[in-house]
Amino acid sequence: MLTQLEERMFTFIREHIESTSVSPTIAEIATALNIKSRGTVHRYVQSLIDKGHLEREGTGWRGLRLSQSFQTSRYVIPLLGKIAAGEPIEAIEGEDELNVAEFLIGPDRYALRVSGDSMMDAGILDGDTVILRKSATARAGEIVVALIDRTEATLKTLGKIEGGMVELVPQNSAMKAMRYAADRVRIQGVLVGQLRTY
Repeated sequence: MLTQLEERMFTFIREHIESTSVSPTIAEIATALNIKSRGTVHRYVQSLIDKGHLEREGTGWRGLRLSQSFQTSRYVIPLLGKIAAGEPIEAIEGEDELNVAEFLIGPDRYALRVSGDSMMDAGILDGDTVILRKSATARAGEIVVALIDRTEATLKTLGKIEGGMVELVPQNSAMKAMRYAADRVRIQGVLVGQLRTY
């Protein structure tokens, strides 16, 4: 059980790590929580370590990190079962969990906001957010971010790669595939997920 100040401090440290990928310094914690004594900050941080909320890597303050249980628990939601999108099926509650962090978050992941309707037949609509895995290679049929002539990026299905040409295929029946010399196209990522809010 955390004290009120420990809870405030842990919340600040957690949000700082999540937004900057590094832990705050003693001075940053003291300033944010309006604590005059750095010794007080040190004592409370040590208490958070002792209670299993934080871990320390190395000796510096930038080496603080969230303990494993707090790294993922905020991103786990109940997976209650299946839902029919065709014929109704029996509703049976499940007992599983879905770790959204493992799916969407990682050092090789990034997000882009979709602009346009060239991928609408694949269910990717204008305004959606797509999650990509950084990659310089992809297989035909995968949806990729392709950089053309080092200046223009586009989200398309990777088509045929033959005869020194690369085909980028929109998923919109009103649009035609685009073909480029292979040296004009660089793959920057492969689609792994998509987000849409209603």
